[in-house]
Amino acid sequence: QVQLVESGGGSVQAGGSLRLSCAASRSIFSINRMAWYRQAPGKQRELVAAITSGGTTNYPDSVKGRFTISRDSANNTVYLQMNSLKPEDTAVYYCNAIMTLTKIYWGQGTQVTVSS
Repeated sequence: QVQLVESGGGSVQAGGSLRLSCAASRSIFSINRMAWYRQAPGKQRELVAAITSGGTTNYPDSVKGRFTISRDSANNTVYLQMNSLKPEDTAVYYCNAIMTLTKIYWGQGTQVTVSS
C-alpha cells in the first residue's frame, strides 16, 4: 500500500508557473509508475504526466513542452513543474501511483487555478 500527499497548488495568472509535489509513503522505485492527472469541472480525469520506475516519461500534447515530471528518490517525492500556464490548465490535480494492475492509489488532489 502507498499513501500519496499532494501539495503546491494555488492560483496564478496565465503565463505563470507552479510546482506540485507528491510525497509517497514508500520508495518511489518500488512503484511501477507515478503520474499526475487532472480533472476540470464537468470533464473526465486526464493524464498530464507520467514517469516509470525506470525513468521513462510521457506527456499528452496539451502539456508537452510546458510541464515536466521529475522525482527525488531520497525524499520519495514526485514533482510536476508547470510553466506557461493557461486558463484551460485550471483543474484539480491528482497524484497517482500504480503498483500493479489491481493496486492503484490516488492522492487527495490539489486545486490549480489559472486566471486570464
